[in-house]
Amino acid sequence: MALDGTLLRQIKHELEGCLINARVDKIHQISREEMIFILRLAQPTEDGARSVKLYLSAGADSPRIHLTGASFENPKSPPMFCMLMRKHLGSAKLVEFRQIGLDRILHLIFEARNEMGDLVHLTLAVEIMGRHSNLILIDEDGRVIDSIKRIDDTMSSVRPILPGVRYTLPPAQDKLNLIETTPEQIEQRLTCGKDTPLSKALMAAIQGVSPIVCREIANYVFNGDDRVLSEMTPNHFDRLRFFVARVIEMAKNYTGTPTCVVDAHKKPVDFSFMDIHQYGGMMFTRTYDTYSHLLDDFYTQRDNIQRMRHRSADLLKILANTSERIARKLALQQKELADCSDRERWKIYGDLINANLYSLKKGDRSATLINFYDENQAEITIPLDPRKTPSQNAQKYYGEYRKADTAEKKLRELIEEGKQEAEYIDSVFDALTRAQTNDELTAIRAELVEQGYLRRKGPAAKKGKEPKLAPKRYCSDDGFTILVGRNNVQNDQLTLKEAHGRDVWFHTKNIPGSHTVVLSEGREVPDSTLHQAAILAAVNSKAADSSQVPVDYTLIKNVKKPRGAKPGMVIYVSYQTAYVTPDLELEKRLLVE
Repeated sequence: MALDGTLLRQIKHELEGCLINARVDKIHQISREEMIFILRLAQPTEDGARSVKLYLSAGADSPRIHLTGASFENPKSPPMFCMLMRKHLGSAKLVEFRQIGLDRILHLIFEARNEMGDLVHLTLAVEIMGRHSNLILIDEDGRVIDSIKRIDDTMSSVRPILPGVRYTLPPAQDKLNLIETTPEQIEQRLTCGKDTPLSKALMAAIQGVSPIVCREIANYVFNGDDRVLSEMTPNHFDRLRFFVARVIEMAKNYTGTPTCVVDAHKKPVDFSFMDIHQYGGMMFTRTYDTYSHLLDDFYTQRDNIQRMRHRSADLLKILANTSERIARKLALQQKELADCSDRERWKIYGDLINANLYSLKKGDRSATLINFYDENQAEITIPLDPRKTPSQNAQKYYGEYRKADTAEKKLRELIEEGKQEAEYIDSVFDALTRAQTNDELTAIRAELVEQGYLRRKGPAAKKGKEPKLAPKRYCSDDGFTILVGRNNVQNDQLTLKEAHGRDVWFHTKNIPGSHTVVLSEGREVPDSTLHQAAILAAVNSKAADSSQVPVDYTLIKNVKKPRGAKPGMVIYVSYQTAYVTPDLELEKRLLVE
């Protein structure tokens, strides 16, 4: 996936339509490489909004600029670059957007006042170039005031980016600008190049197109294939010129369609400014009304997951180490249990020795006796300790039998406890991977402290200081409230205290996930709501990326918690099982808070 120069041109055109003459109200730096500008609009939008959030990212895996409706958590103290931006661009007016050719560089020109009160024009360069992406503030003289990523001589001898250094554009590539060229010029460039697959040749020849666009052109030219240039016939070149002309027209006249490619589970895979057909029936496409909506929807969920993973790295490490420790312990216990399977042999040895005491004497090293437990009365040779009497040898074997019998019973208990602990750790890991806010991480951390997996440290971790989290709340199409727990402690609270006997309880079968409850409020819950609740239970589980997920459901009165069980662990009876496929779009649509 890549935000190419042509799509950036479409975004620029879209932003110009609503942000020109907007004033900077607030500036937040939500992470090391991400910023939010809250802009006060010159004219309210069609829905009456007077301010919007402009998102800018210089992250290597997702650099971009677009309007966003997502909520972000701000750090308690703003970073230095954020403070500098507030100093220079606070209350500034956005007066122009300027793209450098079809390169992935967009300049935002702000009209601001300096410390002397004079009117100045400052430029914020948004460079969308993979790992070289950056946000750079430039003064009127073309010198860098500062950047979100400082690049010194040791990192780049070609283009350092430091305060006071003159700003220069990245070295130009020898490519044809898509909106300033013709299909014939592109064809000529291709025929003079290397004999590579058409999609790669297009990438090397044209500025402003991403791999998905080049693959789409090749898909059209070869009717679902991608061949090398030497295999192209005159008919192929005709198809190439025709389709490239369409792409040029879309890029030049802003007639493209914001399109997202999603997989069978409705998770976004790629995006473009044009309709995509190259995946056939393996993928589907979804169109949006604006490019900002497209990018916001595509990246928000993925970025939030990555942000949470970074913040929960210590917890993930603890859970992984604990899971490995439990697995090793269970393997050893299983081996010891297997060794106990021979205990009946020790008892038989003891019985046979006692039955033949008259024929045995101290000093014998073995005894060959008839095994009367064998239906064929076969002989069996029993090792003996020559230092012991026959009776003492029999007691030794009885002792081995009792020891193995006791060990087996204890090992079965320990193995069952280990399996339950492993299941609990798996459930905490699942809740952690789905956590979306710092409050959820704090609640999970507090749970691990309470269960003894973490040490309590610092005033924020003291008992009673944990944030009060409400369960996720959904509303079915039939008007029923559906609650979903965010962690194991909340699962217990929801199932055992907040829900009542006629409410319906859901949980993925033998799969870690959240407790889900439909509040009946004295009404009969229709099948359509039961189906939607089962889908929500599957979405909020470890099986969110699977299909045909088994979800058990029953009345809440049939759900009990065993004495001494860990948080979130329950047993239930008289249940039914539904098989559903998780639907992220349905989950978003039904979510209330």
